[in-house]
Amino acid sequence: MDWYELKGSNKVESPSLLVYPDRIQYNAELMLKIAKDPQRLRPHIKTHKMAEIIQIQLELGISKFKCATLSEAALLGKCGAKDILLAMQPVGVQIEKFLSLTHDYPNAIFSTLVDNERSAKEINKQALGKKQNANIWLDINNGMNRTGISPDNKAVNLYKWLLSLPGLKLKGLHVYDGHIHTSKIKDREDECDKAFLDVELLSQKLEALNLPKPLIIAGGTPTFPIHEKRPGVELSPGTPLLWDHGYGINYQDLKFLPAAVLLTKIISKPGPNLLCFDLGHKSVASEMKLPRVHFLGNKDSFTQISQSEEHLVVECKDNSTFKIGDAHYALPIHICPTVAKYPYVFSVKNHEISGKWQVAARDHYLK
Repeated sequence: MDWYELKGSNKVESPSLLVYPDRIQYNAELMLKIAKDPQRLRPHIKTHKMAEIIQIQLELGISKFKCATLSEAALLGKCGAKDILLAMQPVGVQIEKFLSLTHDYPNAIFSTLVDNERSAKEINKQALGKKQNANIWLDINNGMNRTGISPDNKAVNLYKWLLSLPGLKLKGLHVYDGHIHTSKIKDREDECDKAFLDVELLSQKLEALNLPKPLIIAGGTPTFPIHEKRPGVELSPGTPLLWDHGYGINYQDLKFLPAAVLLTKIISKPGPNLLCFDLGHKSVASEMKLPRVHFLGNKDSFTQISQSEEHLVVECKDNSTFKIGDAHYALPIHICPTVAKYPYVFSVKNHEISGKWQVAARDHYLK
């Protein structure tokens, strides 16, 4: 049997998401090998949102993490993570809930991002009202143009001003370069180094003003091996734990293993060269153009031609060799939004279901 195949697949509902703990362990160890030191790593958990995968990393000595939602932050607190960054600038009621995490999980250090005075003033005000300090990082925009402040004199002035607020404790700079997704590693290195240059100059300006040398958190999965070469920079990969076909194709220099597979079944044969699978928008990330999955097992003859909420239709040369109810296996092109579609996943060892892992931080809201 191939590594991904499941004995008794007819007894497992489809679509289902299968995860492979041995491969996750391998990926976590490779991530650590690239970083060389667990203290350099601050992995993002937005891809998997699962306590079991957090535990694998904790057992490797990784204690710092990054997350995107309050629910993920709370999950990390429950799991015993020591240093937790909410990498989304909180607004409105989220500020109060973020500050409450310190009370709920007193053994953890929580921090978050700011990129403007208004947010900082509100976090400062609420932190003082709770008689506590809020740990913050200045979010830097070095080219992605999604969040953050440009690393110029405005950033210098904001950094200095943040240091003056009594309810805030400024820890350093956060730099996410998710806009860098060049496939060839040499070209990616050049692009990453160029984008990071202004961040280095900003750090030098701050030191020249006799301000504390800022800690820096930088990069995502494609660039974390590049940032590893910069002394003192923390690294924030996330996708390596589960990997996906999109990253596998685009970043062949990164030797992580696919560790999450969709189990899907044929539910109809609407034409002589057509197959319909139970793998619609609700079951796999669908923000990109077709194809949305890569079928395993030499299914090169499958051409994905349409997808709706519950169905994925493929064209093949001859569907007579395929039976309704047959199980097939597919790698998501994009794993992160795919995981969030499932309340739980099945873990697989030796081709058998070994457990049922809750996607515990699937919801946006604290419970």
